Amino acid sequence: MANNRGLAYMGPGVVEIQNIDFPKLIGPGGRKCDHGVILKLVTTNICGSDQHMVRGRTTAPKGIILGHEITGEVIEAGRDVEYIKVGDIVSVPFNVACGRCRNCKEGNTGICLNVNTVPGGAYGYVGMGGWIGGQAEYVMVPYADFNLLKFPDKEQAMEKIMDLTLLSDILPTGYDGAVNAGVKPGMTVYIAGAGPVGLACAVSCQLLGAACVIVGDLNPERLAQAKSFGCEPLDVSMDATLAEQIDNILGIPEVDCAVDCVGFEGHGHGHDAKKEAPAEMLNDLMNVTRAGGHLGIPGLYVPEDPGAKDENAKLGILGLRIGVGWSKSQHLHMGQAPVMRYHRQLMQAILHEKIQPAKAVNVTLISLEEAPQGYKDFDKGVSKKFVIDPHGSVKKPKVKEEATLEPHHN
Repeated sequence: MANNRGLAYMGPGVVEIQNIDFPKLIGPGGRKCDHGVILKLVTTNICGSDQHMVRGRTTAPKGIILGHEITGEVIEAGRDVEYIKVGDIVSVPFNVACGRCRNCKEGNTGICLNVNTVPGGAYGYVGMGGWIGGQAEYVMVPYADFNLLKFPDKEQAMEKIMDLTLLSDILPTGYDGAVNAGVKPGMTVYIAGAGPVGLACAVSCQLLGAACVIVGDLNPERLAQAKSFGCEPLDVSMDATLAEQIDNILGIPEVDCAVDCVGFEGHGHGHDAKKEAPAEMLNDLMNVTRAGGHLGIPGLYVPEDPGAKDENAKLGILGLRIGVGWSKSQHLHMGQAPVMRYHRQLMQAILHEKIQPAKAVNVTLISLEEAPQGYKDFDKGVSKKFVIDPHGSVKKPKVKEEATLEPHHN
């Protein structure tokens, strides 16, 4: 039997490579998964959601194998798998979904009713059903015929794998945020957060035809990355309100729609930019979004946050000014992105070169051995999307020049 190694969370700030069991077609609690497959990982990505756990901001237990952004080659298929074949290269939605329950049949695969004790499941994540994570050399994926997106041509897939690897989570998540915010041709958008999901959302807004995409953050390197592909950077640490800065860019102090791509570790603006204040961030989004506008909230929020600064936040309770949103007849949409709703169309957009998400999020290839350092660098705020290549099967791309940020002049 082949060996297997994976990345384990071992306590706040500690990620280790460990020898783990080679996967079997068995799920959490011993449930048989003859409908599943075993993958040899081609790529598996470090996500900001993983970083929440590694920072100790969730109730994740020590020893959990991380990773929910998975692309791999099928090396074994269960007896009930009909259409996915050994040798196929596939993208795995981070949502574990059965394809049989009411929510899955309605396309809401992010809240499957059968893969967890509560709605929704995911690989390698606390409270998401106990499915073993994919930051490893091999992983088991259940309900293969329903979940997996097969790439039509293996050679073409490997040529574009740095883009295609983003289909497992952040590109559909960013796109879902844009769709839920109601982005359409000619619209103006404000995105809170210039991390990988925020940048994936920004390039999705461009694909949807937005006239101006403003991306806010306090990290100069990430703002420079946003500017590098045509976004308007907005430094939230400046001594000005969000509305004043938007007015400086657009000539009016509001946008058509907004997207929160930060989540429960969000910060405030101006003097409060270095303080954790997710409620202030959401309230500001409602303030700067026009009456009748929509807010997409793909940023992660958790029911329990042991590292929160106050007792209410530890229970997931935030001080939202819901009356502002109500009085402006705004629509707020939050939750896991249903990856399967978008991943095939986004794959086609990549294969036909209508979108280049790897360039937008600055994909950076690393080995499994380099992954613990990748977590540390990501936690420091580097503007990179770390993609792990456990078997050395990906041809390394050319190194891009570092983006630089110049001050905005109206």
